[in-house]
Amino acid sequence: MSELAGRKRVAADARACGVSIEFVDRGPAESLQEAAANLGLEPREIVKTLVAKAKVTQTATEHSYLIVLIPGDKQVDWAKLRRLAGMKKLSMASPEEGCDATGYRPGTINPFGAQAADGTRWPVYADESITGRVCLGAGEPDRNLFVEAAELFEAFEVTTGDIAK
Repeated sequence: MSELAGRKRVAADARACGVSIEFVDRGPAESLQEAAANLGLEPREIVKTLVAKAKVTQTATEHSYLIVLIPGDKQVDWAKLRRLAGMKKLSMASPEEGCDATGYRPGTINPFGAQAADGTRWPVYADESITGRVCLGAGEPDRNLFVEAAELFEAFEVTTGDIAK
């Protein structure tokens, strides 16, 4: 997918969800810390969007995915997320799996337009500390988007809980 296609998909899905977003050019960044500095933010003010691979049972051969929103200065507590999601097994998806599941490359993933090739939308889970205006990846490199967490959470029926460490 071209970078422009990523931005257009994000914008179209935000419109369809009735959510107001703002795109911001931040320039190249090799890390979350560098991205935050380019935007004049603290790392905790950027919300990382991760893709988790999920299995309902320990022995299941089939899996699905979850989208996980976590503050930039935190890590996912996998045990807490498993309990909240009701899954027996969760792990971080590989970059390739994350791209296949959402259509976005790592560092550009966000819930808007993030779906499998067959149109499957994945459930979204977020740490309960995420509030107010938040910064996310924007579907393409060197760009971020800002959105009100409450609007985002309502549009995607986000499940929140204490999932950070």
